[in-house]
Amino acid sequence: MRHSTVIRDTQPGRSGGTRDRARDEAFIRAVYDKHGVFLLRMTTGLLWGDTHQAQDLVQEAVLRAWQNADILNPEAEGIRPWLVTVVRNLVIDGYRARRARPPETVDTALNDMPGPEPMDPALTRKVVREALADLTLQHREILVHVEFLDRSVARTAKTLGIPTGTVKSRTHLALRALRAALAKRGYTP
Repeated sequence: MRHSTVIRDTQPGRSGGTRDRARDEAFIRAVYDKHGVFLLRMTTGLLWGDTHQAQDLVQEAVLRAWQNADILNPEAEGIRPWLVTVVRNLVIDGYRARRARPPETVDTALNDMPGPEPMDPALTRKVVREALADLTLQHREILVHVEFLDRSVARTAKTLGIPTGTVKSRTHLALRALRAALAKRGYTP
């Protein structure tokens, strides 16, 4: 028979003052099992493929879910939009923190070199990533869901907690902004 260990809760606002380690582990495992892959894919897309940073943000979101375990049910449908909002806010916070730092110097001699004709897939990915960096977070988020994760408009609307019409209009505006950003770089799809 397995005995669960009760640990002291030092977090303010917790009712009861004690925590059950087995229950905590089960909660975290349930959140990861049900939502981990989705959150990682979505976050990686929002961070332009930075898997390590995405993993850190997903862990932070799960930690925040655990801190609110008394009001969240990992099996309920409502937890996914909550987790998506937490991850989205973490991405925004990171973006703002990076904007506050001075820009890194770039060797412009490498950027002035002519590219191969036609563009190879690696260069195409680089140009698209740079163009995506010019988009707003809302536009990137919509493109990640609709284009990269191949989600339906209805599913994207439910996940992000916005109306389907908003998903459609944001998708249209995001694609238009992406085309403009690509054209600015001399690449026409």
